[in-house]
Amino acid sequence: MPRPWSAIGLVWFTLATAMAAAAAAPAAAETLVNFPSLDGTTDLIGHLDRREGDAPRPAVVLMHGCSGLNDNKGRIFGLYRAWARALAVQGYVTLIVDSATPRGLGQTCSSGPDRPRMWRERPKDAYGALQYLQAQPFVKPDRIALMGWSQGGGVALLSINDKSIGRPAALAQDFAVAVSLYPGACSEIYQSRPFTNVEPNSWTTRVPLLVLIGEADVWTPFKPCDAFIAAAKARGNPVELKSYPGAVHAFDAPNLPRTELPQYPMHDGAIPVIGTDPEARKDAFPRVLDYLKQYLE
Repeated sequence: MPRPWSAIGLVWFTLATAMAAAAAAPAAAETLVNFPSLDGTTDLIGHLDRREGDAPRPAVVLMHGCSGLNDNKGRIFGLYRAWARALAVQGYVTLIVDSATPRGLGQTCSSGPDRPRMWRERPKDAYGALQYLQAQPFVKPDRIALMGWSQGGGVALLSINDKSIGRPAALAQDFAVAVSLYPGACSEIYQSRPFTNVEPNSWTTRVPLLVLIGEADVWTPFKPCDAFIAAAKARGNPVELKSYPGAVHAFDAPNLPRTELPQYPMHDGAIPVIGTDPEARKDAFPRVLDYLKQYLE
């Protein structure tokens, strides 16, 4: 059973203590791996991390946002490193998928031909990662989660629905669970025709899904996402949404000052804002880990 959220402080303290201990101990070596996207042309780059030992473990596929996986110094953004460490503390195998570099792309937040291309092709990256992990002897093939942020969060929604634009027809075992943080394309408009294979008001999934989003997020707006998830839940889908009043995009990033991004204006002229929200971040980590534990362990 999930922990009662009145105990969230204790859960966060336990997690923080475990992460500190893991940081002090010798870390498992990260391995760079390559595997094919199911788009048929892209050889993806994956950052694979697993604990020592031969026993098969649950795993998590991590999908980055439109800024790509790496910063301007070629390092994985701190947001994804922080989550990978938290997942590793729980004993999960992690595979961070780089969808941008193998395609010769940087950021795909700006309008242009590369942005719709990423929406079309990245669900096939997610399932390429799933099939890669399912072939590894150190992974439990029926205990693999999909987790994404922003564009990667929207990719998760496009991937797990019953008429997925990425799932192969002959897939024996799907993702066990999915988590999407402030997902792009989280609305009835973008999750149905002509953007996907789904008829309006009929998005369905058999994969349990948790969405986390800030109510002050203008880059991936809260209201259409809330309405979309509420309607899917009313149709009987195993979906949940947790929102955070006042939180903006990338609220779970470590030590990110609130910053306006005028280079990515919205259609209504709004300027996206990113930044850490300490209270939302404090809730999000244990909430997500508890949710994953229900389906992976």
